[in-house]
Amino acid sequence: MIDNAIVITGGGQRLGLAFAKALHSKLTPVVITYRAERESITELQNLGIICIKADFSTDEGVANFNQFIQSNCSSLKAIIHNASDWLAESAAVSPSETMQSMMQVHVQAPYQLNLFLQPLLENYYLQTSNAADIIHLTDFVVGKGSKKHIAYAASKAALANLTLSFSALLAPKVKVNSIAPSLLMFNENDSDSYKQKTLKKSLMQIAPGEIEGVEAVQYLLNSRYITGHTLHLNGGRHLA
Repeated sequence: MIDNAIVITGGGQRLGLAFAKALHSKLTPVVITYRAERESITELQNLGIICIKADFSTDEGVANFNQFIQSNCSSLKAIIHNASDWLAESAAVSPSETMQSMMQVHVQAPYQLNLFLQPLLENYYLQTSNAADIIHLTDFVVGKGSKKHIAYAASKAALANLTLSFSALLAPKVKVNSIAPSLLMFNENDSDSYKQKTLKKSLMQIAPGEIEGVEAVQYLLNSRYITGHTLHLNGGRHLA
């Protein structure tokens, strides 16, 4: 059985991949979920990170992953809910399906896993006298909304609200916080014109990279006191 593990959903690319590499150690093993096969999965496996293919688009997929964790882990130091999808409203997909899809991945999956895995988080507290952690990755749009990604924004807002409820429910054995990033890094195929336009949306006018997210996670994990809080990583975008 694995002790003191950190679970990272959506750990196969971008921020989730950076979290996995930064947090894995002999004393703190990391378990990630991923949806698609990538070269990064082999890289993580070579580091000793446990990689589980999981589909959170259905309750069955959530239950299957829960069963794996229950069968293989005796305690959890943290759950980092990073798995995400970014579905825009379009004529090709019905509004009902769009909203259901966004709520399933961003709300149903974290909600169920937090409840399913509560005993393992509390086991960590009983073993170490230190609070375990749940971290929800939300989004800058929670406080602003989005004209093109309405269901996405609403689901991330619901995830932010879960932070408040679970922090009250699980204290003092588990700290529950959110991280709400805006732009941290670009995609490889983003054009120069898009980059320049996007950078001007924040006061700092930079894309700080994955390290900004990694350090935010480490800050929350190292804190003994912060719970029910949202850490905003937006470069002053709300003031620009």
